[in-house]
Amino acid sequence: MKHRGEIQVRDAMSTDLLTVEPGQTLGEAARRMEERRVGSAAVADPGRPWPGIITERDLLHVVAQGKDPKVETVAAHETPKVVIAAPGWPLERAAATMIRGHFRHLIVVEGRQPVGVISMRDIVRCWAEDA
Repeated sequence: MKHRGEIQVRDAMSTDLLTVEPGQTLGEAARRMEERRVGSAAVADPGRPWPGIITERDLLHVVAQGKDPKVETVAAHETPKVVIAAPGWPLERAAATMIRGHFRHLIVVEGRQPVGVISMRDIVRCWAEDA
């Protein structure tokens, strides 16, 4: 069993990564996120070197602004500045990155390929199991 300081992102991340396309509507993305019971989805855009991310918070902003999720696209509302993590990062680095950036999800990338997602919930779960 690894101790808290030895746990890496790869130990806590989910490899069951939901991927959506930039042209999909937010309604479709939200439906797929709800079906999978996840709070984020990677945005696959072949024109970019890294995946984007759409989160439940992004969806909330759209609804709060009175925009129609059945019309608005993922591309128009995905998180503007994506921060990615590497599988070998210590869990503390991922947590500190999320705290500094005021977000709760990181897409995990190896090379240029998305391999998973880690959430604040995943980190807390790992640390609680270690306690």
